[in-house]
Amino acid sequence: MNGYEVDCVVLDGRGLLRVRHLGYHVGFCASVAEVARYVDLADLVEVVELPPVGTD
Repeated sequence: MNGYEVDCVVLDGRGLLRVRHLGYHVGFCASVAEVARYVDLADLVEVVELPPVGTD
């Protein structure tokens, strides 16, 4: 996604979307439409971290 990350965060009791580019803060967004100002929504992918194998 060209180095962009979008995370859900809670700030002052409000749920917001935090946009970062290459680890640097770009902005907080209250809606997906606001995120679209920074990122092409079609490029977004969900990244799921799996636990390491053999940690039972």
